[in-house]
Amino acid sequence: MEILPHRYPFLLVDRVLEIGEDYIVALKNVTYNEPYFQGHFPEVPVMPGVLLVEAMAQAGGVLMLRDVLDRQNKLIYFTGIDRCRFRRPVVPGDQVIFEVRVLKKRARFAVLEGLAKVGGELVAEAQLSSAMVDR
Repeated sequence: MEILPHRYPFLLVDRVLEIGEDYIVALKNVTYNEPYFQGHFPEVPVMPGVLLVEAMAQAGGVLMLRDVLDRQNKLIYFTGIDRCRFRRPVVPGDQVIFEVRVLKKRARFAVLEGLAKVGGELVAEAQLSSAMVDR
């Protein structure tokens, strides 16, 4: 919360487990009381795939913003999502581990590779492009 501007109900990273110069490992505990489960789908709750991608992006945002001195004055926007695949549904009770690494980085632009895993099994992956802008 110190680095990301997101707040409930849209903060999708619960904890950073590990962070290096060009990678981050973060987690999300998926609970039944997540607001999106009321409608997606009430009798068979599944975490929306777009939120898995958003959570990968938020983990990447922590990585990209952590060393920016005036990060409170910056936002990171998606500029592209490529090679996105969903392998299996994520449901309440799952703990999703996000592994995100930098593929390319410039001053204000980056391309990241994100993996989402549950119990060591790949559930989603994507290549994310982003731009850092002034708020």
